[in-house]
Amino acid sequence: MYNVDTQLIKFVTDHYYIQRPGIVNKIIHNGRTFYNKFERIDEPLTRMVMNDHADGKIVVAHDMINRHNKVENIVFDYNGRNPDRFWHRAQLMLREEGFINFTAYETKTPGHLHLYVHKGHTTFQEAIQLGRLLSTKLATKLPKEWRMFPTTDLPREYNILILPYKLYAKERGASWSKHM
Repeated sequence: MYNVDTQLIKFVTDHYYIQRPGIVNKIIHNGRTFYNKFERIDEPLTRMVMNDHADGKIVVAHDMINRHNKVENIVFDYNGRNPDRFWHRAQLMLREEGFINFTAYETKTPGHLHLYVHKGHTTFQEAIQLGRLLSTKLATKLPKEWRMFPTTDLPREYNILILPYKLYAKERGASWSKHM
């Protein structure tokens, strides 16, 4: 059963993506060719689909951008070797920037994290600018071992993330924030 608390993040549930064994389509973006292995399914993301993902029967991804071109979360896709250090530094930086709601989830690969920064109903371009700003500020403290989502460096079909497997840590309107 899919028991990850996804209520902490708002993601698009009116469609989802399933990873296929072969190439679904070929995308040319900014002079580069991408071979997409995720097929878009235009059906609601249900608990049954999420359970199949948790059981390892299928690999499911959710979209970062809704049909109105709005983004709810800015995501750090951390692929380094020290998730504890990354979480600690990112947590301090996000608090300093005034963010009080963010959640980190573990991916299938041990030590890799998806850190969802809850911005809420942000335009695509604003989310990209904010993501670059946060990434730059964090890169002054740590070696850059992450990618930011959403991004214009990848095609629209690549601004998706695989559903989380396990909660790593969360920050929710901490009591210290009222004293700042």
